[in-house]
Amino acid sequence: MSPRAALTLRYGMVGGGPEAFIGPVHRMAAALDGEWRLCAGAFSAEAEESRHTGAELGLAADRAYGSWQEMAGAEAIRPGDERIHAVAIVTPNHLHHPVARAFLERGIHVICDKPLAVTLEEADDLCRLAASTGLVFAVTYNYSGYPLVKEARARVRGGAIGQVRKVVVEYSQGWLAELLEAGGHKQAEWRADPGRGGPSAVLGDIGCHAHHLLRYVTGLEVRRLFADLGTVVAGRAAHDDAVVLLELDGGVRGVLMASQIATGERNHLRLRIYGSEGGLDWNQEEPNRLRLLRADGSMEVVHRGAGTRASGAAAATRLPGGHPEGFVEAFANLYREVARAVRGRDGVGVDTGGGPGAHDPATRGDKAPEPDFPTVRDGARGIHFIDASIRSQEAGAWIDAGYAPP
Repeated sequence: MSPRAALTLRYGMVGGGPEAFIGPVHRMAAALDGEWRLCAGAFSAEAEESRHTGAELGLAADRAYGSWQEMAGAEAIRPGDERIHAVAIVTPNHLHHPVARAFLERGIHVICDKPLAVTLEEADDLCRLAASTGLVFAVTYNYSGYPLVKEARARVRGGAIGQVRKVVVEYSQGWLAELLEAGGHKQAEWRADPGRGGPSAVLGDIGCHAHHLLRYVTGLEVRRLFADLGTVVAGRAAHDDAVVLLELDGGVRGVLMASQIATGERNHLRLRIYGSEGGLDWNQEEPNRLRLLRADGSMEVVHRGAGTRASGAAAATRLPGGHPEGFVEAFANLYREVARAVRGRDGVGVDTGGGPGAHDPATRGDKAPEPDFPTVRDGARGIHFIDASIRSQEAGAWIDAGYAPP
């Protein structure tokens, strides 16, 4: 085995089998920097289908498992130089909690797709267990991996737009404008099922992304909210549209809009923040540009790879300006940061391969910055936001939404 291969972290995957969307994205992202190697998996609820997927991905036959329960038990007793360091969970939402708990209990780090869980009780349970084990637990709110989101964060928190006054975040899609689940569409079918997707499909699928993006960039938490959650498409069992009015720390006003019935929209995630001295505007469908708004109505456009000031933005930038980066690269930035955390916790080894951001002074020297990725506590805050929004909808009123994860 080469020295580089010996340093590569091993991971397994639960979910991500045939017709999956996010599982293949995780696999591409994990492979991009050479930090991770897929060694095991339980890819489907059907044992033979799972083993077939494992074979297609080049796994050894004895590590393509028939169930996640089998995988958790078998990986836990493998020799230390063979067992996986982490598990990536890319299942329907209702399985996030039991799968994460099973691997945490066996000493295996967790990388979980959002949302963290289905209920607040499950989220709190995972926070407590992660804290008691000291294991790394990441939740893949991948939009925080974009370089210009990190630039926006640095500018807002550094006071570049003055005191934050208003935050508007919108996540609009149109793919559920029709009742796709009635025709057996796999991705729609489980997301629109409250038992598997959670009590609010639109907030669990995309609204929690918008909530995390707002928090990540501004550093502000939701203190009160008023939610209007609706089911627009006849015959659907879960919310597909939401508007939530927000009161953030310090009385900052905000609004979060999330919709999966916005006909014609693809993946329109947009964040606007207005302060006493200026504002900024970032759109996920044009992720390599950040608009900076001045009080006199003029505007500056910052491009990824040119004009950024934040060390985090530089470290997350992979290509020279003008060469677009996007969704998979943002995911890969999270996987790279999780790898740093796992190495630091387990002493696996130091990545000597250079890699993106190696030129950045923030990544050199005696003291490297703390790994930058959403944690289990960020995931729990997302579940609390969903829970509070549902309670507000039921009450038809503003409710207190303060929350501290355990």
